[in-house]
Amino acid sequence: MRSLWLASYPKSGSTWFRILLANLGQDRPVDINRLPGDGGIASARTFFDDLMLFPSGLLTHEECERLRPLVHEVVGRGRGYVDPALTPPPRIRDTQFIKTHDAWLQTPDGVPLMGGRRAADGAILIVRDPRDVAASLAHHMGADLDTAIDFLAGETSALCGRRDFQPQQLRQRLTSWSGFNASWLDQQDLPVLVIRYEDIQRDPVEALIAALNFAGLPATPAEAEQAAGFATFETLRDQEQKQGFREAAPRGAPRAFFRRGVSGGWRDELTADQVARIEQSQLAGMLRHGYP
Repeated sequence: MRSLWLASYPKSGSTWFRILLANLGQDRPVDINRLPGDGGIASARTFFDDLMLFPSGLLTHEECERLRPLVHEVVGRGRGYVDPALTPPPRIRDTQFIKTHDAWLQTPDGVPLMGGRRAADGAILIVRDPRDVAASLAHHMGADLDTAIDFLAGETSALCGRRDFQPQQLRQRLTSWSGFNASWLDQQDLPVLVIRYEDIQRDPVEALIAALNFAGLPATPAEAEQAAGFATFETLRDQEQKQGFREAAPRGAPRAFFRRGVSGGWRDELTADQVARIEQSQLAGMLRHGYP
């Protein structure tokens, strides 16, 4: 079993890309709540608890992070994250793409949190304009835009990091938007392919073929085109409206996961001051990834 991380700062397009992959070789659009071949998310407590034979809820965030490299190694190289009830598309049957929002960080023992080469063969990093990320993240979190902008700039920003109750996932330390992306690009353990959200939107067929070639799974343009046709934003939004989406916001605060799906939407959502704050705090990363 080959494993590749599908890494992204939250609300950057990794879910859309996972659905593109799941639609390879299908004769109809796949159910967004039952994606065949989906590798799940690396921070799920289920995998940790099953493999360690010990409930992660009895450990601190720091104790879990010391053990996570072992979990990623075992799951990535042997057992696999894929739900056996959902047969992967033939094209990717021997390869799993595992979603993660964790920055590439070291444990207190100096070991890569994600397990290094023992856990995966490479990573696909999906990057999106932070101005669009801020607007999408604010909607997803049910927060105001200024809170989301501060979150993007925070060096200690994390998902599921509270200590007063137990989330369904382990803590995922993000750092800032620029820091997250740089952590994956600057590490020396794994090869990384960068794909921008805007490029997926511009030409999903080209982006999908590039990712598959990187993974050693070349696909024909016709295969990629069919998958892209089954995973249009309109199709995904229609499915969510009819049956919901399990990765959307909690039931107590229903908000659509597939919101706008556009590039440059920040222009009519952010004030000039908010745009300036993002551009100032994320300047290095924006220049690195070609965002004017």
